[in-house]
Amino acid sequence: MAPLALSAAGNKKIPVGLELYSVRDEMAKDLTATVTAVAKMGYQVVEFYSPYYDWTEDYTKQVRKLLDGLGIRCNSTHNGLQSFSASGMQKAIDLNKILGAKFIVLASAGRPATLDDWKHVAGTLTEASEKFKAVGLRAGYHNHQDEFRVVEGKRPIEVLAANTPKELMLQLDVGTCVEVGSDPVAWIKANPGRINSLHIKDWAPEKGYSVLFGEGVCPWPQIFDAAESVGGVEYYLIEQEGSRYPEIETVQRCLDLWKKMRA
Repeated sequence: MAPLALSAAGNKKIPVGLELYSVRDEMAKDLTATVTAVAKMGYQVVEFYSPYYDWTEDYTKQVRKLLDGLGIRCNSTHNGLQSFSASGMQKAIDLNKILGAKFIVLASAGRPATLDDWKHVAGTLTEASEKFKAVGLRAGYHNHQDEFRVVEGKRPIEVLAANTPKELMLQLDVGTCVEVGSDPVAWIKANPGRINSLHIKDWAPEKGYSVLFGEGVCPWPQIFDAAESVGGVEYYLIEQEGSRYPEIETVQRCLDLWKKMRA
């Protein structure tokens, strides 16, 4: 009973954030106005996605000043393979340090085809993890559908988990896991302490990812309990591919539904 009790008591202390890809069109038009709107809605955390890598250090400092003024944090960023390469790693480190981030997350591994390909990805993640750790940062990996599809008798996500250090965050994208028929609760329980953040993205068989949070088939209460009692979750990130509403209204509605579910 103790883990459940801790989960119930602690759930409101875990911040909810937004993966800013959810408002990508608005971000392209006006980053300051968009992040400000998101903060005023009540989101506590934001996750910048790959275009941030093109920022200068001076611009990144301006963004950090904006976040501090709004009382909102950037705990992690989403990155392409460039941020995990020998030539591009230092820039990712420098920008994430300025932003105050803790995790540099590989958003996609591209199109690995074989288990050996996935082991190579694990090697890239491991090498980056060691270098990030040396400067007080942590590496992370974000799944899509392919990681949960069986290749040569194994799911690639299992290969990644088994061949990377325990401090590497396995950021769980819930919707893509559910879409391909995998059990997110079982996955969280199989990797205690490594599911430090989750992309809270819902999915429904006929409507796909166009549903709002809470409108799909993902077993959210069980997911939250597993994440908080076993997974080691530090923050949640709502993510939307798009919905029947404009971007800003979509993320506002998702947050409203989140508050109702978590009340």
